[in-house]
Amino acid sequence: MSGPRIAIDAMGGDLGPEATVAGAARAYKRRSDLSFAFFGDEALIAPMLAGEAELASVSRVVHCDDAIKGDEKPGQAIRRAKTTSMGRAIAAVKEGEADALVSGGNTGALMAMSKIALRTLKGIDRPALAGLMPSLGETDAVMLDLGANTEVDVTNLVQFALMGAAYARVVLELEEPRVRLLNIGSEEQKGTGELKEAAAHLKAAEASLGMRFDGFIEGNQISRGDVDVIVTDGFSGNIALKTMEGTARYIGDLIRRAFANSIRSKVGFAISRPATQLLRHHLDPNNHNGGVFLGLNGLVVKSHGGANDIGVANAIRVAARMVRQDLIRRITEDLAQVGGAPAAKADT
Repeated sequence: MSGPRIAIDAMGGDLGPEATVAGAARAYKRRSDLSFAFFGDEALIAPMLAGEAELASVSRVVHCDDAIKGDEKPGQAIRRAKTTSMGRAIAAVKEGEADALVSGGNTGALMAMSKIALRTLKGIDRPALAGLMPSLGETDAVMLDLGANTEVDVTNLVQFALMGAAYARVVLELEEPRVRLLNIGSEEQKGTGELKEAAAHLKAAEASLGMRFDGFIEGNQISRGDVDVIVTDGFSGNIALKTMEGTARYIGDLIRRAFANSIRSKVGFAISRPATQLLRHHLDPNNHNGGVFLGLNGLVVKSHGGANDIGVANAIRVAARMVRQDLIRRITEDLAQVGGAPAAKADT
């Protein structure tokens, strides 16, 4: 049986084909059952593939004359879906020519185009963008939504929790993920009516879903290691994500300044180098790259726009694992088992 077939929007992301081809090569060296279809400017991609003989043997290039710009509005992107690298890569997943898509391009355009082309799963109102957050626990934590939906209702929050738990079982290999709703306090009386109602539905349904609902969590507890899935709206989730990324960069810069202050500091840096390298590895977003649009009838992975080859390889790893573990089937089965959850709106 052939392994995962990954479609790559080679023109997406700040580094374009340079990072996507190098990232695919790195991913292929780790797992040789992968195959790739690169969508983009063949004149740029082909020479890079020529320098990666092993990767080239399991890859093809689909020439596309156009690419979605980083600041392009979703409505404009949708109208150009048939000619752009992003649009044609999504179409490959829809038509069964690829098992999953990886793109570092415009998030809004990727979501809009994917939703129209792939549609949502039965029982899902809105897809959500899920990603892995660094944690002090044994594994990272899944967080969703990270920006796909700025406003959500009770139905959306419950569905996000179900999808996030299924994703955690696949990617983090957890039998019973611990799920919490992001709130301004951990007490039951805190938060909006929507949050309280969603919490009640999740508590009632947890026994049949292979997850443990632990109530609310505050922003300062996200990385403590006592939660596996954090559920919120895309507005709050995106702010939390960007704040954590900014804090990580701040800590890294602060450490570099501190060690550069004196000869004694430089000696201290040499002694503590293994620890600082571990810290740098843990805080580097490339090592946690690969957000997933959960709830679509197809697998779409959003790579960070600034991802290097390590980040792209990790995004491909996430995509391949979802294919191998049949994530869509697992989410569908979980939705079918929900008891007492609010009814979803009609599929779009």
